Amino acid sequence: MSTTVVDNKRFILDYLAALSGHAKTDALIDEYVSDPGLKEHIRQAEEAFPEYELIAYRVAADGDLVAVHGFVRGLHKGEFAGIKATGRSISADLMIFYRVAEGRIAEHWLQLDTKAILDQLSS
Repeated sequence: MSTTVVDNKRFILDYLAALSGHAKTDALIDEYVSDPGLKEHIRQAEEAFPEYELIAYRVAADGDLVAVHGFVRGLHKGEFAGIKATGRSISADLMIFYRVAEGRIAEHWLQLDTKAILDQLSS
């Protein structure tokens, strides 16, 4: 059965809702993601900012690609970019493109305002 643009968009919105504000367990990640790079990114981000949230402003889809413009927010409770936990809140804009294949995220491309996060942790 082929998926539609609407199906792919709904899948990504469900993925964001399932992960945002919750512990990102291996089982939960595996349910949505097949891309090894994204799995590792999620695990590292979860160590630094446990139960971080991904909030979408806009979601657009074209074929098997889904674009998300939004922001991330969380509490810095683990090492990030060599900075030990500060307990500070962070938020930063992001743009993510996902490619959905066989019911999971097969590839991703992330543009994150890392400078904004680093500025918030060092101020």
